[in-house]
Amino acid sequence: MTSSSHPRDLRAELESLTTEAFRPELAEIDRLPTLEIARIMNGEDATVPAAVAARLPQIAAAIDAVAERMARGGRLVYAGAGTAGRLGVLDASECPPTFDTDPSQVVGLIAGGPGAMVTSVEGAEDSRELAAQDLDALGLTTRDTVVGVSASGRTPYALGAVEHARAAGALTVGLSCNADSPLAAAADHGIEIVVGPELLTGSTRLKAGTAQKLVLNTISTITMIRLGKTYGNLMVDVRASNDKLRARSRRIVALATGADDEEIEKALAATDGEVKNAILTILGAVDGLTAARLLAESDGHLRTALERAAD
Repeated sequence: MTSSSHPRDLRAELESLTTEAFRPELAEIDRLPTLEIARIMNGEDATVPAAVAARLPQIAAAIDAVAERMARGGRLVYAGAGTAGRLGVLDASECPPTFDTDPSQVVGLIAGGPGAMVTSVEGAEDSRELAAQDLDALGLTTRDTVVGVSASGRTPYALGAVEHARAAGALTVGLSCNADSPLAAAADHGIEIVVGPELLTGSTRLKAGTAQKLVLNTISTITMIRLGKTYGNLMVDVRASNDKLRARSRRIVALATGADDEEIEKALAATDGEVKNAILTILGAVDGLTAARLLAESDGHLRTALERAAD
């Protein structure tokens, strides 16, 4: 930032990015009827899943690597600035209620800290050093995974996070929305979802943000499936922390077992409300203590615990 030519260099760099490209055919979009603008925007959004689909092999390879490390006690850490950082924090914050993960197991880091979730923190995204400090505060280990998220693929905070994590021996993933990005090149697993120019020039909270949300959903959800947090497509590790989730817990036990309400209530009472344990007591015909032991011996995988119960 000290060089007088730096702003010009940055402008030239941004102008070369697909996500920053200007679309002359939309130059008078503000003069169109609202419904027509909405149709154009909806059409733009509809192109995002195909862009994600084109990178599914890379996404799947990254997930397998993440799950292998998390199975050994590692953590999943998202790091980004602005919209990318907020999406990481959002995905991380939804894992505890959905999969009963410890809040420290999936972590979202945003440049500028928690306050940046709602207010822009000037200059935070430009600091590689800030990313390294944030990761050091977590006590990063070789079992952890750091996913740097940046639409441009050049944001210093995301790049710094990936570079620092890789130097520390952690697994790294670089998620961007431009081809041949520095972020993908810096990571063990590069994922580039090329969504093209935005409806509003450079507004990467739009298609790029949607693409990042889809990929982060995919990474966390399938990783949790691989870790045994589901039984089929049922969220058997859901944490019943409110009335809605308690009702969902009963429904999940019912769907998994076909048991009646009385048997479900009895099973949940015997397992302190733990859905996975309750299902095991019903399908495996074991008591609550035995269910807990079998699940512990099976690293939390319900199918494996059911096989053990049948032996």
